[in-house]
Amino acid sequence: MLSVNHLDIRYGEKHLFKDVSIQVHGGNRVGLIGVNGAGKSTLLKIMAGISETDDGVVTRAKHFTIGYLPQESSELFSERSLYEEAETAFAPLLALQAEAAQLHEQMQEMDPHSEEFQGILLRQGEIQHQLDASEIYAIAGKIEKILLGLGFHREDMAKPVNAFSGGWQMRLKLAKMLLEAPSLLLLDEPTNHLDLDSLTWVEQFLKNYNGSMVIISHDRTFLDKVTERIWELSFGRIDVYKGNYSYFLQERAERRAIEKGAYDNQQAKIKQTMRFVDKFRAKATKARQVQSRVKQLDKLERIELSEEESQIKFSFPPAPPSGRDVLTVEGVSKSYNGSQVFSKVDLLLSRGDRVAVVGVNGAGKSTFLKIMAGQIEHDSGKIRFGANVILTYFGQHQAQELSPSLTVLDTMALSGADMTITRTRSLLGAFLFRGEDVDKKVSVLSGGEKSRLALAKMIAKPANCMLLDEPTNHLDMSSQEVLQAAMAQYDGTIVVVSHNRYFLEGFVNKVLEVKEGNITLYEGNVTEYLAKQELLREQEKEQAVKDNQSEHEITRKSSESPDSRKEKKRLEAQLRQERSRRAGPWLKKLTAAEEKVEFFEKQKEDLETLMAGPDLYSDESGWAKTSKEYEDCKRHLDRWYDKWETAQEKIDEIDAELNHG
Repeated sequence: MLSVNHLDIRYGEKHLFKDVSIQVHGGNRVGLIGVNGAGKSTLLKIMAGISETDDGVVTRAKHFTIGYLPQESSELFSERSLYEEAETAFAPLLALQAEAAQLHEQMQEMDPHSEEFQGILLRQGEIQHQLDASEIYAIAGKIEKILLGLGFHREDMAKPVNAFSGGWQMRLKLAKMLLEAPSLLLLDEPTNHLDLDSLTWVEQFLKNYNGSMVIISHDRTFLDKVTERIWELSFGRIDVYKGNYSYFLQERAERRAIEKGAYDNQQAKIKQTMRFVDKFRAKATKARQVQSRVKQLDKLERIELSEEESQIKFSFPPAPPSGRDVLTVEGVSKSYNGSQVFSKVDLLLSRGDRVAVVGVNGAGKSTFLKIMAGQIEHDSGKIRFGANVILTYFGQHQAQELSPSLTVLDTMALSGADMTITRTRSLLGAFLFRGEDVDKKVSVLSGGEKSRLALAKMIAKPANCMLLDEPTNHLDMSSQEVLQAAMAQYDGTIVVVSHNRYFLEGFVNKVLEVKEGNITLYEGNVTEYLAKQELLREQEKEQAVKDNQSEHEITRKSSESPDSRKEKKRLEAQLRQERSRRAGPWLKKLTAAEEKVEFFEKQKEDLETLMAGPDLYSDESGWAKTSKEYEDCKRHLDRWYDKWETAQEKIDEIDAELNHG
């Protein structure tokens, strides 16, 4: 479907792509991974045709369509409503429909026998054939399904697009792309603006998507569920793994082990050969053998070990001791422009709590975190921090709030932390700012670099309570895993807003749900929380079915006339009499059999207790008598069980005949 052929791009000394050749075939679901700055987004733009390359580097099949969703894009200033903007995904079909309507009007005023009329009639037929094949009449249902799945509400449909924030506009762009259903989806960090509910819906949608896709994501769980092939972009090369992200990790480790073994073997042989050459180089009798060995070395295809990408290595400073109660929230409420965000919230966080804050976008997660951090004021209620609590806060847009005119080193120097230059450089080095990188201006840093700098700035000062809002945005997978490990070892209190499930699983022990103005604390990790929510949804569905059935029954009964109810009662009484007549004798036999079974089961139990006693073994005649009674009891019990089963079967047959009669 799409091929990239011998892509080679160099920026100065850095080789972004080294003779890269890859293909996307029908149905491929590819996860494109690599550290920040490896060139993932650039490759996606090249595949989408946005970034130009030499002729022939990118080839596409005929009638092949591409949908590209960038990581960030400009806001939409459309005056259309949300629904109308989503509907533009079907612009070509809607244009055909409009043309068909226009042709119909023209034909009303034309001579049916004219050539022009016949030409229009032919065109109208072609259009109608295309419309019938396109399922245009299902457009409204598709638009509603995808918009609701991505977290919009029915009341949002008529709102103007420019009333939505940038994050919601990115969801709209994703919705339009899914509605267009191109042959190939190119998605650059599509989960960045999604909450857990929407993320789960997108996962399911993409799993059922008929086209191909290449996805850049730093969400390991998302890649595991959606992709079946991994492209690892590292040092300008792409290695392909036929499996999801978990498979990739295992397979890469195995490949590296095999590669290291082959490398070590070759190095041993090279050293052995060189020892022979050095030893006998001066001996004329060995000259031919020496020359032969030298030629072998020259022809040898040297094995090179794969380069390892640098990783962040750090741990949080020890958390200063605090009181047992870290944070107490009593009756806190917050509104914006007359709209209630949450009301009368009560919460107690204790030392060592590691809390994930979850909820749909717009529910108030970031607002609640900002209130706790003292970034914004609440309307009413009280917030109290415990004894010796030292707070640090990482906001969702903290990276964007860095001063662009400062260098990386200056930013750290002005962080307020009491650190020497040596320690500051050491900390920056742990976050991959090394050598001349520390003299870069913040304005030239990438989004990932700014996030790393903001995190470094946050952890420079020791604290025992961390509030973090989406700390993994723009962090690559390896950086996330190192941050996750550091949080698992941290001995303070953590409250973190994130939709990255794998990241949260490494350290979270409580979940704080922000939903419809309420805040609820759940014990356990995110997986346990999601399982509870799924169980609640299933119970609600079952209850809705029961309520619906009860409502139908009430409606049915209320619609019956007095005469019909009287007739129904007469028929029910008649059915009871007929059952009593036919099943009565068998019911008596069933009752008698049940009594006998109960009697002999009790007798059997008593005999087994007697036989288990040690005294009976010394009494030969007593043992013989008891054994005979036990065997007789079992025979009686088996006989009465048979009678009970026969009676029950007959009653069941009679009931079945009467119910279907």
